[in-house]
Amino acid sequence: MDTNKEAQNSKRIAKNTLMLYIRTFFIMIVNLYTSRVTLDALGVDDFGIYNIVGGVVIMFSIISASLSNAITRYLTFEIGNHNKAKLGLVFSTSVNIQFLLSFLVVLLTELLGGWFLFNRMQIPPERLNVAFWVLQFSLLTFVVQLISLPYNAIIIAHERMNVFAYVGIIEALLRLSAAYAIVISSFDKLFFYALLVALSAIIVRFIYGCYCSKHFTECKYRFGIDKKLLKEMFGFAGWNFLGTGAYILNTQGVNIVSNMFFGVVVNAARGIAGQAENGVKQFIGNFTTALNPQIIKTYAENDLVTCFKIVRQGAKYSYILMLFFFIPFVLEADFVLGVWLKEVPEYAVLFWQLAMLGVLVDLPGAPLTTLAQATGNIKKFYIYVGGLGCAVLPASYGLFELGFPPVAAYITYVVVYTYLVYVRLFLLKRQIGFPIRPFVVQVVGRGVIVTIVSFVLPLVLANTLQEGGERFIYVFVSSCISVCVSTWIIGMGNSERKKVISFVKNKCVLWIRK
Repeated sequence: MDTNKEAQNSKRIAKNTLMLYIRTFFIMIVNLYTSRVTLDALGVDDFGIYNIVGGVVIMFSIISASLSNAITRYLTFEIGNHNKAKLGLVFSTSVNIQFLLSFLVVLLTELLGGWFLFNRMQIPPERLNVAFWVLQFSLLTFVVQLISLPYNAIIIAHERMNVFAYVGIIEALLRLSAAYAIVISSFDKLFFYALLVALSAIIVRFIYGCYCSKHFTECKYRFGIDKKLLKEMFGFAGWNFLGTGAYILNTQGVNIVSNMFFGVVVNAARGIAGQAENGVKQFIGNFTTALNPQIIKTYAENDLVTCFKIVRQGAKYSYILMLFFFIPFVLEADFVLGVWLKEVPEYAVLFWQLAMLGVLVDLPGAPLTTLAQATGNIKKFYIYVGGLGCAVLPASYGLFELGFPPVAAYITYVVVYTYLVYVRLFLLKRQIGFPIRPFVVQVVGRGVIVTIVSFVLPLVLANTLQEGGERFIYVFVSSCISVCVSTWIIGMGNSERKKVISFVKNKCVLWIRK
């Protein structure tokens, strides 16, 4: 790839990342406040019920998430190949697949979800009827989001991140409106909240559909399914199923197992930690979302040198970006949760800290997974990665049976997903010759050193100052400064520092000329 094209790609990634950061910063603030209002309005028990019952439906997203990855990969690959006819075929086939899948999910949820709700979950008897309706509304929300996946995927594949940002903000405001509505409503608050969340999903689906139909010619729906393409996509999704299935089992599956052993209070604590985890993941995920199309497109163009470079840089800088959240949120977890929530559930602080650690150790593996998906040959990759990842759920169940506390599930997750980063590396080395040593040196080695150095000053301040808003500000600011300085000195290579200096100089010259 020539230097000019590489610079254009870098500029596009930076622009898209900025748009997504603006989106996620707004959404994260709104969602954190929404969670506070919702928890206060519902109470710990009803909040825990919403978490666990909604989790039954999300369990079926093992299938949808697998197909979503397949849809995104095939759409982006055809854009990289500049094949308009095939692009339209992929889109229409994807929509038809989602309709079929929606029917199957509804059938399975009604048959299995209701039985599990009434026979296996620890829910107060007087709330079982409402919990049943929460299951139905959660199912409706899920199906609407399922049908929206091809439209979301085409927007990301075309790198229209501004649209993705605006619609995401609208969705967050709808959720906030739902939270405020249950505060003033005379209806059953849990029932009404689940209904409003479903209505929000329908509105968002309508917006995405209208935009895509107007701006992308390939989004003109055509009835019918291409059998050859269907076989390819289902083959891809089938193996992807192991990876996405492992993640769903390790979150919602562990939620259900935790409920069986410890009840809804632990589910409430896991729900709080999960919302914080998802908020941070979305924020960091903006970088990888902007990055992923470039990984797939450069691979489709057979430019492996640039592709591998993007993967290494994506892994390193997504990890470093997470440090800006990880350090202050771990050190000041008690204060943050105390400000955020009126009532902090038991275990919430420790779950929060370990959830942040789980995100941190898993981040370097995300670009590696995207690279594996770009190849289209993911059978062996997901047999190992997905198979080993599934170990978290049975291991957690076994530990709970032996009398270990609920925190054991998070510790198991951290250990397994740290190991999986190295499994991905060795598999890609054997499959496409991905160089391991540069990744270990530039990403793992520098990342660990940056983490240790960045922790020193914030840790000293957290242990010497009295807890409160002033200490939080000192810890947060010192964390940001420490991460920036250590990244500049240790995390970056000479060529990266030169590019940053050159970029700043050019911007200064343009500003002076204006």
